[in-house]
Amino acid sequence: MLVDLKIQNYALIEQLEMQPSPLLNVITGETGAGKSIMLGAIGLLLGNRADSKLLFNTEQKCVIEGVFDIAEYNLQPVFTAEDIDYDPNCILRREITPTGKSRAFINDTPVTLESLRKIGTFLMDIHSQHDTLQLGDSAYQLNILDLYAGNQQVLERYQGTYKSYKKLESAFRKLENELAQSNKELDYHTFLLNELVEAKLQDGEQEELEAELKQLEHAEEIKLKLSQALQYLSEGEMNVVMAMKDASHLLGQVAAYADSYEELKKRLDSALIELNDIAAEVETAERRTEADPQRLEIIQDRLNVLYTLQRKHQVRTVAELLLLQEELEGKVSGVHNLDAAIAQTKKDMEAAFAEVQTTGKTLSESRKKVFPKFEAELHTLLSELGMPNARIVIEHQTVTPGPTGLDLVSILFSANKGAQPQTLSKAASGGEFSRLMLCVKYLLADKTALPTIVFDEIDTGISGEIAVKVGKMMQQMAKKHQLIAISHLPQMAAQGNEHYFVYKQDRADRTVSNIRKLTEEERVKEIAQMIAGANPSSNAYQSAKELLAL
Repeated sequence: MLVDLKIQNYALIEQLEMQPSPLLNVITGETGAGKSIMLGAIGLLLGNRADSKLLFNTEQKCVIEGVFDIAEYNLQPVFTAEDIDYDPNCILRREITPTGKSRAFINDTPVTLESLRKIGTFLMDIHSQHDTLQLGDSAYQLNILDLYAGNQQVLERYQGTYKSYKKLESAFRKLENELAQSNKELDYHTFLLNELVEAKLQDGEQEELEAELKQLEHAEEIKLKLSQALQYLSEGEMNVVMAMKDASHLLGQVAAYADSYEELKKRLDSALIELNDIAAEVETAERRTEADPQRLEIIQDRLNVLYTLQRKHQVRTVAELLLLQEELEGKVSGVHNLDAAIAQTKKDMEAAFAEVQTTGKTLSESRKKVFPKFEAELHTLLSELGMPNARIVIEHQTVTPGPTGLDLVSILFSANKGAQPQTLSKAASGGEFSRLMLCVKYLLADKTALPTIVFDEIDTGISGEIAVKVGKMMQQMAKKHQLIAISHLPQMAAQGNEHYFVYKQDRADRTVSNIRKLTEEERVKEIAQMIAGANPSSNAYQSAKELLAL
């Protein structure tokens, strides 16, 4: 529950603080005094969008802080999920700078607005006139029935299966689109692949062919040069091999005179052996080198094939063509693999849909089971609030599975005897709507674990004895939930365990809004003024005392 609320530098509020009772807190005040401003500040504390234009002093930051006692609400898992330190005295704080920058904190830890909203939903429920309008929405009505029926677990189970089904459905559609696209490209990819396969590409082939082509194109020149080299080495009249043999023979004749001559002869003989090998290899190369026009044409044709493929696919090597071939093989075979993937995904999707239907029917039965009880209890409560002829009928349709189940519901209402129940937007006046919403909140109070409920003028359109009964109903709710009720009715104000008064002060430069907790004597005066105006009579004071005595 809310233990302490501080509002600083917001709209007409310069500085405001209140420590509400754990029971029923009533806030009253003249129109425009700042009751709705307080509600706006609380909304910011729970994650609503901020606007720097609402700053009281545009040169200072706005700070809104709420301290909540949450020791009994088992919210540790929620804080863990948001990666926020848990403390039984939870502090929410919102700051808005003059430049419009907004910061949020939970237990002094900076958090995102989304985290602030998630935590805030477990701490406070603000019911405003907007929520009354929401009551006419089918999804909102369905949520009410789920809360009343205690369907949270089965609803979560259904939503889990529905989410899985939608994920598989999305995957199935994606695979179908891939297959359709792949089928469009299959013929083209198959043609490209066959062209590469038929080329029988071999890595390194191009380099070898280009080297051989170079030799064949210069065969005559190569053969002539090798022949001339062979003449110099071993076949000419004055060849190198013969000259070196003669030199070796001469060195052999003087080798006996000095070891150095012997060493020189050995080195020359070694060189002669190497030279003979070179001469032999040159001779072999010269003999093998022949012009071969037919082989030349074959190589040129093969290289033309390789070059054409490279230009076509905008690559430079056979290795890149081989990679492309592998990629095309994957695409072509992938089309066939897609068929298998689609078949399996469709099977999984159908199984998931069957689970959605099964879980959805369980959820639907749980909802329909509480329709009569919900209608009867609402009728009883509305009778107590002066609407004995009110009728509540829940209209139900089974629809295709959606995020909330297989059900479309509409709460039909009629306030008068003999009138046919209609949708709420057509059948209920403002006062009837307010009473109906209060009854709904009353029924749900025992079904939820919200520490604090805020009502913003839930008593619109009612008066007299009905207002007293509304106050009694809220007192009953306050036994299990902290209630804060903004009201304009004296009957409601008298029911509060604490009574706060919002008022305006006119300064020299501007108007300021403030709040104070009223004493018993001040309560009598405030309620008397609510009954009779600014100058209440003794009868008004007596009526105020009687209301408080109730």
